[in-house]
Amino acid sequence: MQVILLEDIPSLGKAGDSVKVSDGYGRNYLIPQKKAILATEKSIHVLQHQKRQVQERMGKMKKDAERMADQIEKLSCTFTKNVGESGKLFGSVTSMEIENYLRENGIEVDRKKIQMEEPIKNLGVYTVRIKLHPEVTAHLKVWVVQE
Repeated sequence: MQVILLEDIPSLGKAGDSVKVSDGYGRNYLIPQKKAILATEKSIHVLQHQKRQVQERMGKMKKDAERMADQIEKLSCTFTKNVGESGKLFGSVTSMEIENYLRENGIEVDRKKIQMEEPIKNLGVYTVRIKLHPEVTAHLKVWVVQE
């Protein structure tokens, strides 16, 4: 029996895969549990159409992310902070401040996408990674200078 999986099943495959299973397994478990549907001409065409739509949508999202990454890489943000005698900042530069800076420059980025191991607490030049898409990462140059 040929079925199309509707969800990931570790022993068989991923959602959307067309797999051959025994008649009893398909008829008594997969189909009643709504984990698979019978692979007919119509269901195969519907599945292929849905896969094409998803691929087009993902391609468009990647292009948008690449365009946003180009905008971000052209920017260089500067933060002026109070500094103690040892060169350490009073406070720190956080992802929230970087998010606000990007928003002021017309770029909407979720703070969770800004990847900083820890807040910046010293003067200097830093490169902050911003993960816009699973395949697209932008690098923003951050300058921290003394007030």
